[in-house]
Amino acid sequence: GSGSKFVKAIETKREIIIITDSSVHSMQFIGAPFTFGIQPIASNTTIMGPNAAIAVEDSVYWMGRQNFYVYDGTTKQLQCSVRERVFFDFDFDQSNKVYAAVNSQFSEVIWFYCSDGNSIANGGTGENNRYVIFNYAEKIWYYGDLSRTAFLDRGIREFPIAAANNYLFSHEVGYSDDGSVMTSRLESSAIDIGDGDRFSSIRRIIPDFTFNGSTTTEIGRAH
Repeated sequence: GSGSKFVKAIETKREIIIITDSSVHSMQFIGAPFTFGIQPIASNTTIMGPNAAIAVEDSVYWMGRQNFYVYDGTTKQLQCSVRERVFFDFDFDQSNKVYAAVNSQFSEVIWFYCSDGNSIANGGTGENNRYVIFNYAEKIWYYGDLSRTAFLDRGIREFPIAAANNYLFSHEVGYSDDGSVMTSRLESSAIDIGDGDRFSSIRRIIPDFTFNGSTTTEIGRAH
């Protein structure tokens, strides 16, 4: 009844969610004589491509053309604090390369995508070079730079494994980049301290993560 093409069908524990280019439907087993029943559950939705959706237990998360969505019994847009950062630097010519994945160990849904800065028109490779993550346990977003075209969560293997540039990469293993020091940085969001009549002075930051395996004695400092 809506949509002009099927983009993705994805199985959850109770049903199969069918996503078209402009709608979402639920297919469930109902028994004879029709066997399966299909019900529309949302309209006026979008999806980037056939690999832009991922199921996490009974929920389905996907990236639309300007928003992120979740179906957990009802379909709704996710409030994304980094939405402009993602879609204002997005190569829509490579939208079909978006790859959604889940890292269940850290309750993360990940989308790998190609930034506009890496588009062929701008002299780039046109391949995925960025990621954005929604942590569904803590309801927070974060993003970064990483080239990945496929990602498999742990299951039959102890750790996740991903692919890019004709290589397979083990994730969440050890504390180095294949023996080398990891290149990393942290960037916070804007801090609201009023309407210009207040000032904030930060002397020290105590990060909320562990330093297992680290040999440095410096915990963190901001100026």
